[in-house]
Amino acid sequence: MIDLLNDMWAFLRERKKFWLLPIVLVLMLLGALLVLAQGSAVAPFIYTLF
Repeated sequence: MIDLLNDMWAFLRERKKFWLLPIVLVLMLLGALLVLAQGSAVAPFIYTLF
């Protein structure tokens, strides 16, 4: 996982694509939210958002 983040950061820095960073962060946060809420009682409320 750390290698993936390092490669992503090197790609963004070398090609000056810093505008992609907020998009990537939001997608990662949404993915983490879905994974963490999968087994909890909060899951039905989270799935109504999507």
